[in-house]
Order: sequence, then structure tokens, then C-alpha cells
Amino acid sequence: MFARVVECHSKVGRSEEVGNKLENDVLPILQKQPGFVDFLTLSDRINTERLMCISFWTLREDAEEDHRQHYYLITDMLKPVLDSPPTLKIFAVNASTAHRIAVSRAA
Repeated sequence: MFARVVECHSKVGRSEEVGNKLENDVLPILQKQPGFVDFLTLSDRINTERLMCISFWTLREDAEEDHRQHYYLITDMLKPVLDSPPTLKIFAVNASTAHRIAVSRAA
């Protein structure tokens, strides 16, 4: 399983609007993609304009295909409420109780 972690910084006072766009506009796009598993949005309680979005994918290829097809569409959709372009990083998921992934251990 793979995770795409996107960090966003909303314009001052617009973090709730970003959260609403993520839930109402972005999530439905992701849910239609092959290999999509789950989506989390996290808000920073100290810096309220900072949001982290984590999407989970069964295969790296699924995450990469979504990136090719939708990343720029989604960032353009969010551009009016973001202070700066989002940053993206991709990680392999090594363990998750929610997704029943066990930690891999070297033999």
C-alpha cells in the first residue's frame, strides 16, 4: 500500500473552506479511482492555515496514475483558497491497524 501526503497552506481565515473543498470536491474524485483506499485530512491546531491530506492507494501505480490524471486539476480547484502551491510526497505504508497491514520484519 502507498500513501500520498499533500501539505497545503490556506489563505488566512480560509482553512475551513479548504477543508470543505477537500471533502466535497476532491474526495469524490479520489473515490472513483482504481486502487483508492482511504483519505484523511489533518489540521494543525497551532498553525490553523496548515492542512495535511493523506490518500492511501493499493499500488504505487494507482497513486501515480491518479497524480497524472487529477493532481493538477485538484490543485487548480484549490488555488483560490491556498496561500502557496501544495507539496506532495509518496510513501510506502509499512504498518496500519486501520488497513490491516502488518509491519514487515527482516528475517
